[in-house]
Amino acid sequence: MDARFSAEELAFRDEVRAFIRDRLPDDLAAKVRQGLELTKDDYRRWMMILGEKGWLATNWPESAGGPGWNVAQKYLFEEEMAVSACPEVVPFGTRMVGPVLLAYGTDAQKAQHLPGILSGETLWCQGYSEPGAGSDLASLATSAVKDGDDYIVNGSKIWTTQAHIADWMFALVRTSKEEKKQQGITCLLIPMDAPGLEIRPLIKLDGRHKFNQEFFADVRVPQANRVGEENDGWTVAKYLLEFERGGNFYTGRINVNLARLRKLAERNGVADDPAFAKRLAELEVEAEAVSVSELRMLSSLTTGQNPGASASIIKLRGSEATQKATEMIMDAAG
Repeated sequence: MDARFSAEELAFRDEVRAFIRDRLPDDLAAKVRQGLELTKDDYRRWMMILGEKGWLATNWPESAGGPGWNVAQKYLFEEEMAVSACPEVVPFGTRMVGPVLLAYGTDAQKAQHLPGILSGETLWCQGYSEPGAGSDLASLATSAVKDGDDYIVNGSKIWTTQAHIADWMFALVRTSKEEKKQQGITCLLIPMDAPGLEIRPLIKLDGRHKFNQEFFADVRVPQANRVGEENDGWTVAKYLLEFERGGNFYTGRINVNLARLRKLAERNGVADDPAFAKRLAELEVEAEAVSVSELRMLSSLTTGQNPGASASIIKLRGSEATQKATEMIMDAAG
């Protein structure tokens, strides 16, 4: 028995395992195990299965349609999803846009968008980075100019994850150049089929299509799609970024890689090498530290706090541990 969890929580883990065993389509699990690229229908199919169960928006309060889980349940769910070859949930709706709309959205925006996010039917992407605004995001230049009841959007976004399968984009645009650059930014919800919006793929070195660049040419967006006040989008963006950094859980994936690493090391005769064993022990310690940090962050979310700096720390440490595990797998494989 895992001493970190109560008998009730371990019973919940068994429930999650049974659900995945019964409801995860075999073809999706096979794709994940083989590392194949998933389609929009693949992502949506699994997300709608989770949505039907009420297990998609796990970080939402129960009053908004979340499952009402405690910290341990959220953690165990994410871990089982990772180790059971489940497709990753496209995070931008449930883990980013949803919390922002709950905090800043109008009643009309909530009524329009939250049901589709909860059900898994509507997929989202995040339009932040631009060719000239990456690490210095406040330098973004994509403009939105008022015209009647609309904004006219012109410019470009880049490195947009899964824009090619998204139905909507949560975008930062420039609505004023008269003020401090952080104060002239506004958040808009933009449909990805809007006239004048072009999506171009950015293919990775491994041939996969994950990132995109978008071009906006006189794209009309209703002012009703603005989230928060005009020129106050930086406040909304900072709130969303905390959930973005806190939206990824690394422990399950790290543990999958550790299990694979141990098998490779035993099979290829490097498990008893002192230097390799030392690296493996250090990685196991790092993995446990990430696990503890994730539990702490989930605890803060459960009490209504923002992830804050802990989310950034987890993103950094989790990414580093994942990279080290991948490098050691390559070393063990020879």
